[in-house]
Amino acid sequence: MRNKNTPVAPELEQIHVGSMTRSSFLLKSALTVGTVAGAGAVGPFVSSALAQANGDIDILNFALTLEYLETRFYKTAMGLNLTGDAKKYAKDFAADEQEHVNALVGTIKKLGGTPAAKPTFQFGITDQASFLKLAQTLEDTGVSAYNGAGPLLKNKDLLAAAGSIVQIEARHAAAIRLVNGANPSPDAFDKSLDKNAVLKAVTPLIKM
Repeated sequence: MRNKNTPVAPELEQIHVGSMTRSSFLLKSALTVGTVAGAGAVGPFVSSALAQANGDIDILNFALTLEYLETRFYKTAMGLNLTGDAKKYAKDFAADEQEHVNALVGTIKKLGGTPAAKPTFQFGITDQASFLKLAQTLEDTGVSAYNGAGPLLKNKDLLAAAGSIVQIEARHAAAIRLVNGANPSPDAFDKSLDKNAVLKAVTPLIKM
């Protein structure tokens, strides 16, 4: 049995997110949930945290902050001595995530909002093995986060756009899992925790 004080995804602990905007704080909190309770718990946590969001722009800004993180992660990985599929995916995925950033920034501005400021990030990856390990956890966490945030969007066009992004994130997750020798689709449905169970697990660690 896992010790309750042992992180489920310790690799997420090495990610540091700078700035204290609402979006960056929510992202830090989501990563903490992933560390303590696993990627499947991030979706219900995000949906609970964003339930009081001030409209679609707040939700889009959370997604934008997540995309900032993923873009920087893959661009950072490109500076490592990667080989084979790991090298290719770091480059390709960095470009995908940058396109997601550009699309979200444009959409937020079109809606009359102000895009969230880009935080600073530190990842602690030093080689191909640490990159691939964190990439798998981060992609799984990102998909879960989108699954929690997307259904809260009131604008159906925005919901469709978010759905198209999460499909790409899921393909990223599957590709990284294959490189790691892991099952790209281990279950017919994503496992998740009850919202109340998630909040109970992380309340001592996070204040929203």
